[in-house]
Order: sequence, then structure tokens, then C-alpha cells
Amino acid sequence: MIGGAAGIGILWASGVEFPMIPPPGMVILLTVAAVVAFAPWRWTPGLGAFAGLFVTVGFLISPDGIPNFQGDNGTGAQIGTWIQMAGVVTALVAGIIATRENYTQPSPSHDHE
Repeated sequence: MIGGAAGIGILWASGVEFPMIPPPGMVILLTVAAVVAFAPWRWTPGLGAFAGLFVTVGFLISPDGIPNFQGDNGTGAQIGTWIQMAGVVTALVAGIIATRENYTQPSPSHDHE
């Protein structure tokens, strides 16, 4: 998620227009990253997966997503988009795997040793 936020920062620095300053996606990803890193609940990696999915869907439905990815809107936009997508797809996959692991192993409160 931090990689995704960094990619959005590169897009912003490259002149890509966002509806707000700072870009909402950057704020969302950094906030979710903090929750996933510091919250004790078993489901928090799932929140990271959801954030990764949310940004990935946003990329796919955005009229500038694919053109930025292909470099049609400049090298900076292309680099930023590649970094952003690498970060959020990693968050999506890792979040799913971590959440699954958290629920297939007994929680510490259920240990009876």
C-alpha cells in the first residue's frame, strides 16, 4: 500500500490532475497501511486487500488508467502508474494470503496449552 501511495505521489508530481490535494487514493492507502501495520485484529490484512482491490478497480475504470500505464501521458505518469499498480496488486494478493492464514490458524486467545 505504501508503494501504491508512492506511485500516486509520482503521478501527482508528474502533473496528473487529482480531484483533491493531497490525492484521496494516497491518503486512503497510507491510512489503511497504518491500520494493517498496527491494529491487532485478525481481519486487518483483509482491509489491505480491499484497499488494493479498490484502487485496482479505480485504475481499470479510469479513462486515464490504461493510457498512463502504457506511457501515453508521459514517462512520469507511466512510472507512477507502474509503481502504484505494483503496490496495490501486491497489497491485494498479500492481504488475501495473510487473512486466510490468520483464519486457518487458531487465534492466540484459543490456545489451551
